[in-house]
Formats: sequence, structure tokens, C-alpha cells
Amino acid sequence: MASKRPVAKARLRNSLVGLGFAAPFIVGFAVFIAYPLVASVGYSFTDFNLFQTPTNIGLANYQAMLHDDRLITSIKNTLLFAGVGVPLNIGIALVGAHLLNLPVRGQPLYRAMAYLPTIVPVVVGAYLWRWLLNPQYGFVDHLLRMAHLPDPNWLLEPGWARAAVIILSVWTVGGTMIVYLAGLREVPKDLYEAASLDGAGIIGKFRHITWPSLTPITLFQSIVLTIAYLQLFAQPYLLAQSRLNESTAGPGDSMLSYSMYLFQSAFVNLKMGYASAMAWVLFLFTMLLTFALLGSARKWVHYVNG
Repeated sequence: MASKRPVAKARLRNSLVGLGFAAPFIVGFAVFIAYPLVASVGYSFTDFNLFQTPTNIGLANYQAMLHDDRLITSIKNTLLFAGVGVPLNIGIALVGAHLLNLPVRGQPLYRAMAYLPTIVPVVVGAYLWRWLLNPQYGFVDHLLRMAHLPDPNWLLEPGWARAAVIILSVWTVGGTMIVYLAGLREVPKDLYEAASLDGAGIIGKFRHITWPSLTPITLFQSIVLTIAYLQLFAQPYLLAQSRLNESTAGPGDSMLSYSMYLFQSAFVNLKMGYASAMAWVLFLFTMLLTFALLGSARKWVHYVNG
């Protein structure tokens, strides 16, 4: 009995030491993440402007969302960005991964160049593309004029402004490309050799070997990219800034994403209660969409049994 007491004391001492080392994270998580998360639930049922005491208004914030025209516009823009951006990212990443997997001279350099935009800060990338898409002296319109093609007024026309947001978001496709490249290198080469002996061509190999092997990665990338596009903020926010550094939403609110409108509601219009309600609606929609993607996986995702 006496021998068990030192062991218990040692375990308690080790647990306290472990908690002591973890205390900064626990306190930081509780103060900066857990408490704001729980508090936002309560604020979503109040009229709160950060400077006055919150007033309970029940479901009024959620009901107001049904009649908010700018909110509906932001939802349409966000769904458009996600509906075009996610497939475009995956398609470009698949093609790029195959090209980066070719045994050519200078292969490491090409891979580094493909990944380079991913590590460029989003602010730098946004202002770089604002310069590239400038209708007067931008490099993109200069190339279009050289090719005798129409040079659109990027960032000044609603349709082209939305296209600019998608271009900027797709510019960082290198991260997705590298993940696909890692997946390609894990596909057994003997499967391709067997397919060649059976007379399969490039398309047949991709359809029956490459694509089934990459479907788990595609599921992961689809979920990650979908969540990222639903939370798209920095790209449209920076592209839509005026010359006076004023925050706008582009021509006709064409760049107004859901997260951008949430930010404006909270910190520009000081409707913190309304913004909290918007945040929880976005969270629930993201969860439902994620579960839907996971539920569809059984129909098209193929896992290789170990």
C-alpha cells in the first residue's frame, strides 16, 4: 500500500507539470477562441454595436437576413466564386501535377516556381494583380492588345471584376498542385506497366489508374477549397479598394463576398449582433456542405486497401 503512494504522487506531479506547460495555450484558447465563440451565440440574438449594452431582440437578426438584399448578393457572389474556383483549382492542379511529374531537366526549379505564389503574402499578390489588370498600363491588357483581342475593364465592370477575384484565388493553386504531385508519386508504377501491356493509352491509364488513386486527395482538396472559398475575404476586399484606400465592394457589389459583408456589418456598420448571426449561418452551412461532400464520397472515392 505504501509503495503505491509515491507512484500516485509522481503521476500527480507529472500531470501538474504537464498542465503548467500547457497553461499558456489553454488560457489563450479559452480567452481568445472559446469565450468569443460562445459569446457570439448570445450576441446573435441581440442588438449590439460594441459601445452599448446588448439588447435582446430574439430571432430578429436571423429574420432580417431573409430580407437583406446585400446579403443575398454576397451569397450569390460567394457561391459563384466557389462554384467556379473550386473545380478550376482542382483541374489546373491535376494538369500541373502531371506536368511537374515529367522527368525533364530543371524539374526542381519548375516545382519551386509553381509553388512560389503560395508563399507570397495575399496583400502583395492582390496589389500585384491590381497592377497587372489595370486597363491603362496593366500587363494583361497589354498582351491582349498585342494579340488584337478585346481588353476588358478589369475591376470596373461587374462580370470582369468577379473574374478578377477568381483569377487571384486560382493564382495560389501551387499548394493544391504539390499535394496532387505527392499523390501521383505514390501510384504504383507496375499498374501503368500492366495497363501498357493491355494496350491502354494515356486516357485509359488516367481513367482507370490515376484518377481512382487520386480520388481520396480530391475529396480532401474539395473540402478544403470549398471552406476557403466560402470564407473568401482578403482577395475581393483588396481588389475592391478605391484609390483613397476606402473599402468598397466593386462595381455593383460584384466583389461582395459573404465574409466581406460580415466584416462590413460588424466593424463598419457596427451591427455586431447581426454579424454574429451571419457568422453562425455561415458555420452551419459550411458544416452541412462538408457533410454532404463526405456523404458523396462512397459513390466516387476509391480507397486502396492495405
